[in-house]
This record gives sequence, structure tokens and C-alpha cells, in this order.
Amino acid sequence: MSALEAGTACGHSPDTRNLRSGVSRVKDLVAIASDWMWNWTPFILVVTYVAVSICLYLVVTESIIAVLWFICMTTNFYIAGSTVVEAFVGLGPIRESRKAVQKAQDKNWVFPTPDEKLLVLDLIIVAYLPNEQDIIMDRALYLLEKLMYPRDKIRINVVYNTPRPIEPLETDLWNLAAKHSNLRVIKVPGSTSKADNLNYFFTLNTGANVIAVYDCDHYPHPYGPRWAIERMMSNKKIDIVQGRCVIFNTHESWLSKMIAVEFDKIYAVSHPGRAAMWGFGLFTGSNGYWRAPLLREMKMDGSMLTEDIDSALRAVSRNCKTVHDSNVVSYELAPVTWQSFWKQRLRWTQGWTQASIKHIIMTWNKPIHGQRGFVQRFGLFSLLFIREISYYLTSQFTLLVVAIVILRFPDSGISLAHLVFFTYPVSAWFFIISIVCLILTLWITNLVKSEFVSRWMIIQFSIFYPFYLTLFAVIGLYGHARQIIRYSSWNPTARS
Repeated sequence: MSALEAGTACGHSPDTRNLRSGVSRVKDLVAIASDWMWNWTPFILVVTYVAVSICLYLVVTESIIAVLWFICMTTNFYIAGSTVVEAFVGLGPIRESRKAVQKAQDKNWVFPTPDEKLLVLDLIIVAYLPNEQDIIMDRALYLLEKLMYPRDKIRINVVYNTPRPIEPLETDLWNLAAKHSNLRVIKVPGSTSKADNLNYFFTLNTGANVIAVYDCDHYPHPYGPRWAIERMMSNKKIDIVQGRCVIFNTHESWLSKMIAVEFDKIYAVSHPGRAAMWGFGLFTGSNGYWRAPLLREMKMDGSMLTEDIDSALRAVSRNCKTVHDSNVVSYELAPVTWQSFWKQRLRWTQGWTQASIKHIIMTWNKPIHGQRGFVQRFGLFSLLFIREISYYLTSQFTLLVVAIVILRFPDSGISLAHLVFFTYPVSAWFFIISIVCLILTLWITNLVKSEFVSRWMIIQFSIFYPFYLTLFAVIGLYGHARQIIRYSSWNPTARS
């Protein structure tokens, strides 16, 4: 029998094989087109938003433009004003932290609580191994050797997932655990996320009183855990202690320098100030210490893109007490390339949008435990609603300026400045007050800047701040567009 006859006899004629091959190619093309649409739809939505906005501003009346201008300037003024007020209010916690350090120094670093009475601490470093294989061993050794906390009271837990074996690293980690009784290495089966890793660990009965959560790129300050536990033992009502995160790789790029200033502004000024001003603090995903029973009960919601923000807001919904302690310091890596920065901030922005939609109900509902006053409700409204719409207001202001420049193209730099900042009489006051608020906020940031941030870096940050706000508005819009199409791909931040 010929080959053709044999193939035909088996039911695989040339025409059938060609048909199947054609169907397979069509399916591949459909899949490629679908992936392309999935990845580029947010971009198309943002570009459409920009184009339509500019076109509308070119045809609407002058009175409508004046009203929109006033709304944008008023909202930006509110954001700038609340930021500087938070900064001034945050000076109180900063002074208390410095007093605590001075007191510890005066006593030769003898803390109030005897070592034998300290709480048992589970310190977790969470890792996605393919992404962090170059740093995980270094971090594990650092935690074992440098932390100033009694060895019998702390356990270091390396909790990781990996889609494929990575050798000899995994064997080296297990061998390290065999040499150190206070090191536990856990490979989480079937895990695809940080939430999976943490939730698996929460099922283990370790007997710890407190659980600290760290991303793999962190170097906790040697006394960081001690400060956190002392804070918890000083007030049994404290459920969570959130520390200060400091960027240490400022030497690697200009971008990492600007992120370092941003982190100093956020962690040393804004977070403590907001907690004091509005009556609630937030766990930020890393360098956070939880009462173990609370965290084991709450767990992490794996359906959320930023499960840490969701857990922080769920803690707020239960009226848990979260404090920000500037002495609980940890050093971490910032993205050094624009691509990694873009991916990281897009994930954060979309995650915040998810969490805001889910938890905006806290601005009017009754808490699970206790009461929620007007001040806290307004603070939550500002965080979950005004912050989200600020992306549109900032972008609309920028697009409005573009439209005005097109309509009244300036003939000099002075004319351009006047057009951008002083088109309407009230604009001058809003602009001047906003600049004063920015200067005051960064002046306070300069008072508490980390050892990796210089005054010149803060000056550069101030100069580029308007561009920074515009960039974050674009990232915010992109994050909203991703949420609209339910984009769910997880892009880990590159570590090295």
C-alpha cells in the first residue's frame, strides 16, 4: 500500500491535514490578536481620552473653560494644602521618635523590656525566586547575622515560590536552614503570588506573637524589629506597627534618586502625618508588624492586585490601630529603569483603584467594631475618592493648558508662563499658595531625610515636581483603563 493510501486509510488525507493545519494557524492568529488587544486597549483608551479632551477645549466657550480651570485649581490647592498640613502634624510623631532614640542612646541601647519578656517574632521575607534569585541568599544571611533581637525570640522565614527548580540556590537555602535553628525555608506548592505564599504560612502553627512581613529586597535596620516590638509592648491596643522604608540604591540612577526623595516624603512625613491628622494608619506591604492572631485571621485576598493595600484597608474597616514608627527602618531597592518603574507603578495604581472601589463604603457605613467619626470618614474619602479623581483633574489641567496654548500661541517665554499660570486672576493665588505648600512640605522632608538623600536631590525633586504630578496622572489614567478591562497580569519588580 502506498503512503498516500495508508494515510487515507487511517483517516488522515492530505486535505484533512491541511484543514487542521489551517484551523490551527487561525487559532494562533486569533490568540495573538486577542493578546494584542488586551495589552494595547488601555493605551488606546488613554490616547482617546487625551484627544477628545483637547478637542473639546478647542470648541467650548470661554466661560466653561474658566469654570473647569477653577475646579482643577481648587482641587490641586486642596491636595497641596492637605499635604502640607499632614507634614506639619507629622512633626509630632517625628519628635517622639527622636526622643525615643536619644533615650535609648543615653541608656547605652538598653531597651525598656528585658530580653526574656519580649514577644516571639516570625519575620517573613517573601520571594518570587526567578525574580530574586540574585539577592535572596544575601538577605537571608543578613537577617541571621545583623538583627539585634534575641535569637530564641525570632525566627527568620524565607517563604518563596518558583515555577521551576532553581539550583543550586534552593539546595543552598535548605543547607543554610540546616545550620541555623532559627531559619525556616518554605517552598510554597502551587503558589503564583505573594498572597499565596503568605496565606500558606498563616496555616502553620508557629506559636509566634507577632508576624513581620518583608519583601525580599529589604534590609531591616538591625534595631528595627526591637523598636517595633517595644512599641507594641508599650500599648496593647496597637495591632500593627508600620515602619519607614528608605531607598538605598540612590547611586544607581537619577530615577532612583527621585524615588528616594519621594519615599522620604511619604514614609517620614505623609504617613505619620495622615495617621495623626485623620486617625488611621496603613500597612504598606513591607516592614509591617502585625499581631499574629489578627493577621492569621484576616489573611491576604489573592484576588486583589495589591493584596497588601487591601489588607491595610480591611484592618481600618475593623478599627484596628495602626501606628507609623520612624524608628522601625528598613532599606529597600528602587527601580533604576523607566520600564521597571512604569510596570511597578501601574500595578500599584490599578491595585489602589481596586481597593478604593472595594472599600469606599467605609466613608459612610458602620464599622465592624467600635465607631468611625467624621474626621476619619473624611480622611478615607480623601484617600479613596479624591486621590483617585485627582488623576483626571491633574490631567485635565494639563490638557486645558495645551488647548489654551494652541488657541493663543505665545510669542515669548514670559507670555507662555503667564498663559499657563496666570490666565485668570484667581490662578495667581492658587499657584503661589500651592508653591508655598510644596516648599514647606519639602522643607519638612529635608529635616527628616535619610542618609541616602541629599539636599540637592530634594531641590531637583522640587523642580521636576510638576512633571512628576503629570506623569502620575498618566499612570493613574492607565491604571483605571486597565481596571476597566479587568487587566490582571502580574509584573514583578525587577531585583538585582
